[in-house]
Amino acid sequence: MLGLWGSIFLILLGLTTLLWIASVILKNTSIIDIFWGPGFVIGAWLYAWWAPGHTSRETLALILVTVWGLRLGGYLLWRNAGKGEDFRYQKFRKDAGQNYWWRSLFTVFWLQASMIAVISLPFLVMSATPGQGSIGIIDGIALLLWIVGFAFEAGGDWQLARFRSNTANRGKVMNRGFWRFTRHPNYFGDAMQWWAYGLLAIASGAHGWWAVIGPLMMTFLLMRVSGVTLLEKTLTKSKPQYEAYIKSTPAFFPRFFSKPKL
Repeated sequence: MLGLWGSIFLILLGLTTLLWIASVILKNTSIIDIFWGPGFVIGAWLYAWWAPGHTSRETLALILVTVWGLRLGGYLLWRNAGKGEDFRYQKFRKDAGQNYWWRSLFTVFWLQASMIAVISLPFLVMSATPGQGSIGIIDGIALLLWIVGFAFEAGGDWQLARFRSNTANRGKVMNRGFWRFTRHPNYFGDAMQWWAYGLLAIASGAHGWWAVIGPLMMTFLLMRVSGVTLLEKTLTKSKPQYEAYIKSTPAFFPRFFSKPKL
């Protein structure tokens, strides 16, 4: 199992290195964001391709992660088109100075390859665990969790895109649809989908429990690193109404029985 993981990790390092070369030529590190979702799809399918035998559980997981990853990658490609490099990378580029071109390889591109390799552990478990049981209650719960998560993530992205497309909403806070229940429905939905993959890994056999490292890491990143915490630092400065939104709406886990007061 460790050898299979190492092989996939090396492939991910190779792919992100190629993206790094492209980013140096284009002077745009933001292209790595588009790879995030598809990177998991590539890893999951490579696990399935190399591992012997296939189960209905593994097939279900592959379908779900493919839908999740390609939708996310396509959405980010559409959202970032023509907008140049993200402000996060612009700041990093400015702080690093002439050393940015090689520092970005280790701290952005190879770091993302490493995170994909760790977070995708549920797919390693499902591919490498022989004698999996048949589909059961845990798998059903996982599928339901994934559907709810996908609705929050994809639905939240779609609602926000429509909100931003209306120039009358410029400078305003989106607090309708999924955004009335949580300030970050897309991040919450993303985490729920990864816990669904974790449950599928657990259902695959006795060795599945340690695969929860993946969804735990994804949830931590979304809540404390590159998701909620980082984004809200800029939103509180750029949108005066956001402070009131914070007081009325939870940051991550939805609350369904209150209305935002702006």
